[in-house]
Amino acid sequence: MIISKHKGIKLALHFAKRITEYKLAKELLTRGKDIILSPEAQVLKTFVQHGETTVFEHCLSVAKFSLLMAHFLERTLKIEIDKDSLVRGALLHDYFLYDWHDKTVPGRRVHGFTHPGTAMRNAERDFGLNDLERDIISKHMFPVTPFPPMHRESIIVNLADKWCALCEAFKIDVSSYIIYRVNFNIALAEGEYSIDYGETKAEY
Repeated sequence: MIISKHKGIKLALHFAKRITEYKLAKELLTRGKDIILSPEAQVLKTFVQHGETTVFEHCLSVAKFSLLMAHFLERTLKIEIDKDSLVRGALLHDYFLYDWHDKTVPGRRVHGFTHPGTAMRNAERDFGLNDLERDIISKHMFPVTPFPPMHRESIIVNLADKWCALCEAFKIDVSSYIIYRVNFNIALAEGEYSIDYGETKAEY
């Protein structure tokens, strides 16, 4: 299918108007709530991924851009995407649960090659995975790891991961709003915020 330059620009502008950061954050929370609110996922906040970005923040960012690409493919090219598995795989793609910057961690020198398998095994143990989610997690480092992604969702997360890693390495802010929204909702779920309506106080 050939799309003219003019038509392509119109499609992109129309798409950009319909997808907002707020909508992405809401969808991410809806599809990944069980993972995001889990105590296991909160541990990812204690590990640094790239630069000053934690593993938790990195995974949220990858999930955001994966969703963005999925919506683009569905709305402009009519390519169907399993967004539930896409989000879960993106949120868990770096669920390796250790500080790879720590020189005392065994195998840290080959972290880039081994952490997809570690993340997949940990995610399977703590959350359970379907075949698509396993492929997303285990193949997200291709071509550093030799086996290519077998599904379009895996390719999306693979590309989103590389884009986010590049932005984080150069300290380019691309996901601060969605990280704020997710952390705010976590705080609400844990009852850390309350709203006073005069005589009635509602806690969230």
